[in-house]
Amino acid sequence: DPYYATARLWDDGIIDPRDTRQVLSMGLSVAHNVDFITPGAPRYGVFRM
Repeated sequence: DPYYATARLWDDGIIDPRDTRQVLSMGLSVAHNVDFITPGAPRYGVFRM
């Protein structure tokens, strides 16, 4: 059951199928416009809480 998994934060949530195009567009836009990381700067992954 996808709602069981997402309620326990095992994933990043459920996208309504009607919103898929908008969510993908936003994600691609963010990835395209991200600043490059300065060499030697600390890099941290995603912190799961």
